[in-house]
Amino acid sequence: MAAAGAHRPGPLKQQNKAHKGGKHSGSSQRRAGGRVPVKVQPRRRLRDLNRVDRRHQALQLRRQRKEAVLAEKRSLGTRDGPPHLVVVVLLHSRAAAHDSLRLLQSQDSAVVRADEGGAGGFALLCPRLKQRWRFVTAQAGDLHAVLDLAKVADSLLFILDPVDGWDSAGEYCLSCLFAQGLPSYALAVPGGTDLPPKKRIDARKKLSKSIEKRFPEAKLFPLNTEQESSLLLRHLSSQKQRHLAFRDRRAHLLAHAAEFVPSQDSDLVGTLKVSGFVRGQTLSVNSLVHVVGHGDFQLSQVDAPPDPLSLNPRVVKGQKKSQDMEVQDDSGNGAEEMEEDVKVLMKADPSKQESLQSEVVPDPMEGEQTWPTEEELQEAEDSLKANRRVVKVPKGTSKYQAAWIVDDGEEGSEKDDDDEDDDMDNDLMEEAVSQDGESSEEEAGEEESETMTVSECLRDDQYDEKMEEDEQMLERYKQERMDEMFPDEVDTPRDVPARVRFQKYRGLKSFRTSPWDPKENLPRDYARIFQFQDFSRTRKNLFRQIEKEEIEGASVGWYVTLHVCNVPVSVMESFKEGKPLVLFSLLPHEQKMSVLNFLVRRHPGNSEPVRAKEELIFHCGFRRFRASPLFSQHTSADKHKLERFLRPDAALVVTVYAPITFPPASVLVFKQRSNGMHDLIATGSLLSVDPDRIVIKRLVLSGHPFKIFTKTAVVRYMFFNREDVMWFKPVELRTKWGRRGHIKEPLGTHGHMKCHFDGQLKSQDTVLLNLYKRVFPKWTYDPHVPEPVPWVRSESALPEREVEME
Repeated sequence: MAAAGAHRPGPLKQQNKAHKGGKHSGSSQRRAGGRVPVKVQPRRRLRDLNRVDRRHQALQLRRQRKEAVLAEKRSLGTRDGPPHLVVVVLLHSRAAAHDSLRLLQSQDSAVVRADEGGAGGFALLCPRLKQRWRFVTAQAGDLHAVLDLAKVADSLLFILDPVDGWDSAGEYCLSCLFAQGLPSYALAVPGGTDLPPKKRIDARKKLSKSIEKRFPEAKLFPLNTEQESSLLLRHLSSQKQRHLAFRDRRAHLLAHAAEFVPSQDSDLVGTLKVSGFVRGQTLSVNSLVHVVGHGDFQLSQVDAPPDPLSLNPRVVKGQKKSQDMEVQDDSGNGAEEMEEDVKVLMKADPSKQESLQSEVVPDPMEGEQTWPTEEELQEAEDSLKANRRVVKVPKGTSKYQAAWIVDDGEEGSEKDDDDEDDDMDNDLMEEAVSQDGESSEEEAGEEESETMTVSECLRDDQYDEKMEEDEQMLERYKQERMDEMFPDEVDTPRDVPARVRFQKYRGLKSFRTSPWDPKENLPRDYARIFQFQDFSRTRKNLFRQIEKEEIEGASVGWYVTLHVCNVPVSVMESFKEGKPLVLFSLLPHEQKMSVLNFLVRRHPGNSEPVRAKEELIFHCGFRRFRASPLFSQHTSADKHKLERFLRPDAALVVTVYAPITFPPASVLVFKQRSNGMHDLIATGSLLSVDPDRIVIKRLVLSGHPFKIFTKTAVVRYMFFNREDVMWFKPVELRTKWGRRGHIKEPLGTHGHMKCHFDGQLKSQDTVLLNLYKRVFPKWTYDPHVPEPVPWVRSESALPEREVEME
C-alpha cells in the first residue's frame, strides 16, 4: 500500500555544485539564467577559419600593408602629391651649410626655384626622375623655427661636423626634436677632404661611434661630390616615412607664399592669403585653422592658383637644355601668377562654419532655484521708493543710467584717489627729472675729464646681480630638499588658530578608498570651460569618422591659397623676417578651453628645482602656450596627491587650463631664464582632457610624545590651544613608525592632548595628522610665447650634492 503523503527531502540532502560554463560563446547567458533560448542566439556566426584560410588571410593583410607603404612612397614628391619637404638642420656652428646646399642643387637636368620670403629655401624639380623636393634651412639655435618645421617636414637632413658631430646647441636641439617626435631623417657629413685618407677613415669611425647613442644603426652620408649628393637624394626619396600621429589626422600646410590684405577698419588686422601644398588630410573651408605661434582663425574661402612647382614639361619649355643648374627667382612675378588663373574652390558656409568661441560665458543666476513671490516683489518696490533720491541728470537719461551717476560726496572720494595717483605720478616725474639732471651732470663731468671710467663699477653691479640669482637658486634647492626629507609637513601657526588656518582642509579615513565628490566646491573658472560626457568615446568616434567618411575640401597634394580672416599684421611681418609660417586645421571642439592633463618625466639635462604654479612654456602637439601648472602623482586611484616640486625620479601628471587637444600629442615643457633662453625641463605626452581629475593637497601636522604609557600617550606641539584639539578630534592620527590612533581628550589649555594608539609608542617616534584639500590650477593661459634667445649651456646651476641643509 502506497504512503498517504509524498516524500519530502530533509535538510541534510546533498546539494551539488551548479554547472560552470567555460569561456566559450554563450557562457554569460548560461551563468545568468541556465538554458539559452533559441531566439537569443546570434543569427550569423563567424565560422572558425582553418589553418590554410588563416594563413591566406595573414598573407592578404601583409600584402595590403605593403601596397599602402608603396603607394605613400610613390605619391610623395611626385606630380600627384605634395613636394618632398626636407628640412636641413645644422647641428654644429662649423657645419658647411652653403656647400651642402650647392651640391644638392647641382643635379643633372634639375631646375632650382628660390622661395619667397627671407627663409633662404629652394625647390628642386627633376622632370627626368619625376621627383620634386623643397628644401628649407633651419639653424639649431633657432628653437621655434626648428620645432615648427619638424612638425610638417617629411624628412630631416642633419648636417654634422666631420670631427665633433654636433655641439651643445645641436645636442639640445636633438633632445627637443626627439621629445616632439622625429620624422624620417638622414645624416650628412660635408667636408673632411683636407685630412689624409687614413686619418679620414679613423675620423669617420670615431664619428660613427659618437652618434650611436642618438642614432643607433644610422648611416652617415658623405656630402662632397655631386655623386654623393645624388645618393643622398635617392635615399631621402626611397626611405620609409615615419608617421607623427598628431599631424596625420589633421590637414597641415607650410606657407610657400603669403600676402596680407588690410581690412577696411584697421591696418593692424586683415585677411592673410597663405599659399602652400595641403598635407595630412583633406582641408575643409568650414573648419578652423591654427597658425602656429599666433592663434586660431577662421577661413573665408579656398582658391586654387597654378602650381608653381609643376613637373609639367611646358613649364621648362623655353629654358636651355643644358647640364648646368638654372636658378629662377619667382618672388617678383609670384603675385601676378596667382592672380592669372585663380579658381575659387569653395567658400565658407556660415551655418556650417566652426565658431571661434573658446570659453563659456557664465550666467551668475544660472544656479538660482527660487523665484520671489509677489509680496516680496512689492516689498522690494516699496523699499526702493523709500530710498529713492532726486539727482540732476542730463536729458534723455534712463533710470538704469541715473542710478550710476555719482553724487558730490562720492565724487570727492574718487577725486581724492585720483589726487593720490597724481601725487605718485608727480613724485615719479621728479625722480626721473632728478635722475636726468644727475645723468647730465655726469655727462658734463665726462666731457671735462676724459680719463674717467665706470666699467669696473658696472661689472661689480652685474656680478652682484648674479650672486643674488645664485642665492635665490640656493633657497629653492633648500626648499626642494626639505620637501624630500619632510614631505608635506608644515608648522602649526602660533598667532592664528589651527581651526581657522586649516578650515578648508578635511580629514580622510583612507586616502585611497574614502569618497570625494568631483563636483563639490568647484571654482568660478570651471564655469568657463567645456567638458565631455565621455571624452574617450568622442575621440574614438571622431577618429573613426576621419578614417571612413570623405570630407569635402582641398585634397592632399593640391596647391591652394587659404584666405585666413582677422589675422594681425604681426603674422605677415614674422613671415617676411624669414620665420616659417605653419598652419594646422583643427578638429571639432579643439578651440574650446578645458583642463588638460600631461604625463611628463623630468629631462635629465636639467636639475633646477621647479615649483608648482610657476609659469612654464608648453609645446603640446601643434600648439605652444604659457600656463601655471599643478603637479600630481600618476596613479590608478580616483584621487591624486599634489607634488610641490617637479620630481626627477618619477613620472608626474601636469594639469593646466588650455584648449582641447585630442591625444596622441607630444608635450615639451620649457622654463624661461631671466636672459630669455628656454630650458627644456620635462618631456612627455598628453594623457587626457578631464576636469574631474581630483588633485588633493596634503598637509601634515606633527607632534611629539611627551609622556608614554602602554597604549596611550600625551602629545604636545601639534596644537597650542584647547579649542583646536577639540576641532581636530575626529581625524585619525598616525606615526612615522606605523602606529595608528586617535585623540581622546585635550589636557590643559596649551594644546596638550591624550591620544590612544594601537600599540606602545617609541620615544623617538613622531605623531602625524593628515589634512586634505582639493586644489585647482591657476587660469594663466597665454597663447603668446616670446621668441627664445639662442640657447647656451648654463654654467651657474648648482649641483644638488653641493646644497647643504642647515
